[in-house]
Amino acid sequence: MGEFEIDTQPRSISIANSVHHILLLLFTHSFRFWKTKTWFCIPFVVGGIFELIGYASRIYGHYNPNTRGPFLIQIMLILLAPILFTASVYMFLSRIITATDCASSSIIQPRSLTTIFVGSDIFCFLVQLVGAGVLANATTKSKSNLGNGIIFVGLGAQIIIFGLFIVVALVFHVRVRGLQAQRMVLRNWTWERYLITLYAASGIITVRNVFRVVEYAMGDGDYLLNTEWPMYVFDAVPMIIVMGVCREWYVGKMDFAAKGSQDVELMAGQTQRGGQTTSQI
Repeated sequence: MGEFEIDTQPRSISIANSVHHILLLLFTHSFRFWKTKTWFCIPFVVGGIFELIGYASRIYGHYNPNTRGPFLIQIMLILLAPILFTASVYMFLSRIITATDCASSSIIQPRSLTTIFVGSDIFCFLVQLVGAGVLANATTKSKSNLGNGIIFVGLGAQIIIFGLFIVVALVFHVRVRGLQAQRMVLRNWTWERYLITLYAASGIITVRNVFRVVEYAMGDGDYLLNTEWPMYVFDAVPMIIVMGVCREWYVGKMDFAAKGSQDVELMAGQTQRGGQTTSQI
């Protein structure tokens, strides 16, 4: 079989706009993370770094068409960054459930929720990493198809798992709304606003994942993988919007009890009762 070459260069330099916006948002996330020590957002900050380096490598490849390194970097980092965003989304729901003190209203307890969904996220990350590695080093059409297929499976699994996660969030949301009039802790902070931002981020990431599934299902050499604007519109821009929406998640410590009987640190997932601190992940 003859040597197979993957087209490694972007069609235009318009992607530079993405780097500019990602850089600004990454600075905002990094500053807020440093200021509030919001540990569950570490994957989000790392994902932003992946996006920045990935698109910077894409631009570098535009000006250096004979180098394969930038292609290897951008295909992996741009593909994998949203999985890191998703990990923070999963952990944020766990923190919201803990902060409302309504864990009994969730069909999965906060600690188990984090374990199940972040564990599944790691699985999807590893599958797509393997697929990206196969694709980036492909020298034959069959190897390229294999890489596309592995990435397709990882993306498909991520969409299914994300769908189950949204069901968990919606069930919790509906149940807790019925308790709001009865429980002071629910009236002392805008917990629904954070759930809405979580839904927004989840929906945008899902749209991006569906685009990627279609892209890799079509295979190498088809329109989506060989045209710049779809990647910009359905991957770069959505991830920039997600970074913008989620910058509000760095809220620090919240004291919900009127008399200090219950202090909930949303970001650290800690609840204080009777002078004792219990960690809830």
